[in-house]
Amino acid sequence: MFHLKKFHRNISDEELLEDVRRVSSEIGGGQPKLLEYRARGKFHDNTLCSRFGSWDAVLKRAGFSGAEHNMHISDDELFRNIENVWIALGRQPTRRDMIRPRSKYSESPYRNRFGGWQGALVKFIDWVNNNDAIPIDSSQSKSVSAARENRDPNLRQRFRVMQRDRFSCVMCGNSPAKDASCILHIDHIVPWSLEGKTTIDNLQTLCQRCNLGKGNLMESP
Repeated sequence: MFHLKKFHRNISDEELLEDVRRVSSEIGGGQPKLLEYRARGKFHDNTLCSRFGSWDAVLKRAGFSGAEHNMHISDDELFRNIENVWIALGRQPTRRDMIRPRSKYSESPYRNRFGGWQGALVKFIDWVNNNDAIPIDSSQSKSVSAARENRDPNLRQRFRVMQRDRFSCVMCGNSPAKDASCILHIDHIVPWSLEGKTTIDNLQTLCQRCNLGKGNLMESP
């Protein structure tokens, strides 16, 4: 049997608004639609609309202002956020990865600004390739023995290698900017099994297909 939510007329404004923010977090950030709040909210949406005048007014009071809010976020800030998420994940993020607390911004401002997540990735790669301010990780100064102790490159090394290789596979040239299904990997040029070191000059960017193909060749008699 379906039960209507109570109107909660005695709840404070801030408690009502905080519940709207909670729903926003649950759906991956950005302003929730009325139907999304109706499905997930603790309070009846009529309570909020009656209290603040309209759903748009509710969103504004809760700190959301749609496209106008997104206009105040610079491209640089949006791209820095992608960089941080990429480093944190150790791989290329998908739009579903752009959720709090991992990501400061949801996929919504990228979609509004660049026409979609793929368009945002294309612009991000252009931005990275023209930005020389990212420092080389201090792990490059480690001794040879230390480089041998760590087979897997750290997250910063991974990103730095991809930046050097212009976010493209060094074997076939494919990249997320050309193909949304392209997944990039970091590979040892001189294999670890042959005493190769985990240093940036011995690492390269390969797409998943080329990385698998290289592995098959290495295993061939």
